Amino acid sequence: MGFPKQQEYSNSPNIPDEWFTPKKKNKADAEAVVRPSLSYWQDAWKRLLKNKLAMGGLFFLTVLIVMAIIGPIISPHDGIKQSLANQNLPPSSEHWFGTDDMGRDVFARTWFGARISLFVGFMAALIDFIIGIIYGGIAGYKGGKTDNVMMRIVEILYGLPYLLVVILLMVVMGPGLLTIIVALTVTGWIGMARIVRGQVLQIKNYEFILASKTFGTKTARIIRKNLLPNTMGPIIVQMTLTVPSAIFAEAFLSFLGLGIQAPYASWGVMASDGLSTILSGYWWRLFFPALFISLTMFSFNVLGDGLQDALDPKLRR
Repeated sequence: MGFPKQQEYSNSPNIPDEWFTPKKKNKADAEAVVRPSLSYWQDAWKRLLKNKLAMGGLFFLTVLIVMAIIGPIISPHDGIKQSLANQNLPPSSEHWFGTDDMGRDVFARTWFGARISLFVGFMAALIDFIIGIIYGGIAGYKGGKTDNVMMRIVEILYGLPYLLVVILLMVVMGPGLLTIIVALTVTGWIGMARIVRGQVLQIKNYEFILASKTFGTKTARIIRKNLLPNTMGPIIVQMTLTVPSAIFAEAFLSFLGLGIQAPYASWGVMASDGLSTILSGYWWRLFFPALFISLTMFSFNVLGDGLQDALDPKLRR
């Protein structure tokens, strides 16, 4: 006696037809199979786009940079030219952010200050990036006695009083933009160097690094081609945190009178000038530079947090 054929089962009212027909694959599963794989940076950008707070910070910084370029151009008034007839005017349709005690337009001066503050922040981050990568990369890759000597130098520099270094540089070089940048980078690269060293120490014993050494690849090429590309995530995050720190440090030094000198202005200089007149009711002179300092630092910090989450390999699916 043979087994019944499929037609006999299919004609039976107690056996469903789905037993003899293959199930359709879920559309989403099928798309996931044929979808091309994302690179590390594409996946990181996709994750960053999902972080609304970080994207809001990126949007504000983009607008800030654009306004720093075109703000003084679109302003109907000169931010440097003095007009004693227009002293301390409140915000209005003519002077959007009001005027200061010299009759200068605060709107134009705010964007002039943005140029200086952003320039100082980005230059300090760039110099820290270059010195930190070279110093930390060599220390981490060489290891041993070389690493010990280099890190002892880092500890000595880290122990120097920051404000004392700035004052000494002011005496030697004189106050100005160059002095501010030098003061911020004398010890500012130490944090970057430590991060790069830690990453290199972790990565240098991976198989592909050992294979490069076996084939006789030069140290400089290994660092440039193999080590640095695999440490760029933490480095980029550190840079986004270095910029607001440098902006705040410049504002602090200018607030103390150790930074940018007249007739040029940064946000710190404007805040210092506005603080002395706030009791007189001229609130706008302090409000606008303080507002932009706060928003800029907040935007860089939330962007840095978002980048840290997006670039963390442990969060990749």
